[in-house]
Amino acid sequence: MLIPIGFIIVIFSVFGGFAMAGGSLGPLFQPLELLIIGGAGVGAFVAANNGKAIKATFKAFGRLKRVSKYNSETYLELLAVLYKLLNKMRRDGMLAVERDIENPQESTVFSEHPDILEDDMMLNFINDYLRLMISGNMNPQELDELMLHEIETFEQEAEIPAEALTKVGDAMPAFGIVAAVLGVVRALSAADVPPDVMGTMIAHALVGTFLGILLGYGFINPAASRLEHQIAEAVKALQTIRVTLLASMHGYAPQLAVEFGRKALHTAERPTFNELEDHVRGAKAEA
Repeated sequence: MLIPIGFIIVIFSVFGGFAMAGGSLGPLFQPLELLIIGGAGVGAFVAANNGKAIKATFKAFGRLKRVSKYNSETYLELLAVLYKLLNKMRRDGMLAVERDIENPQESTVFSEHPDILEDDMMLNFINDYLRLMISGNMNPQELDELMLHEIETFEQEAEIPAEALTKVGDAMPAFGIVAAVLGVVRALSAADVPPDVMGTMIAHALVGTFLGILLGYGFINPAASRLEHQIAEAVKALQTIRVTLLASMHGYAPQLAVEFGRKALHTAERPTFNELEDHVRGAKAEA
């Protein structure tokens, strides 16, 4: 919802301010300038990226429609799931959660937290490393290195669409200049026209520069920045899982392990100690 609101603010501020200053919006409507700038941007995007990056970028547009997935309530659910699993392992042995991680759809632990169950990224990360913990063949340092490597790989892959859009956004002002130069060339090639017509043609040409800057910094780059924020939120969720599991491997009780995870969160989404304690207490009662 914030993305369309931001775009509406940009449109009304720019065009509304221009109209209030006495400008006419008619000359700003130049579909051929948009064709030149937009077509050049799309062509450069296709030329600069492979099929995997192009496909990932188009898929990323679907994520822009959603509000933030990772908030305080989501992290409370995540920490509650981790607490239940770690507590079950501590109470009944490491193999007690094997059925939960092998078939999470039928797990009583995961079924009580549908938000976590529906998030494939968090679900797979939890299950993969619990499976390695159960094997007993890895020490905490080795497991930590592996988790850091996977998180880094996930971040690099997830940033491909954002980087591709950022490069296109940064190139739009230059494509605007290209459209403006072509318009000036067209105007100067018709030097025998009256001065008022020449002025109109040059004004239309300059619209290209305006459109390139507006599209790049008013629309494309903000969308890329939004994707980067979503990636950072997803990485923070994985880091929370990592810290919690490592605390458990170092021998901390489940209630202390989830406190380690809570400390890894940003302050904006971090639940308070009492909120986490009450939530964990409820999870403990259910367990």
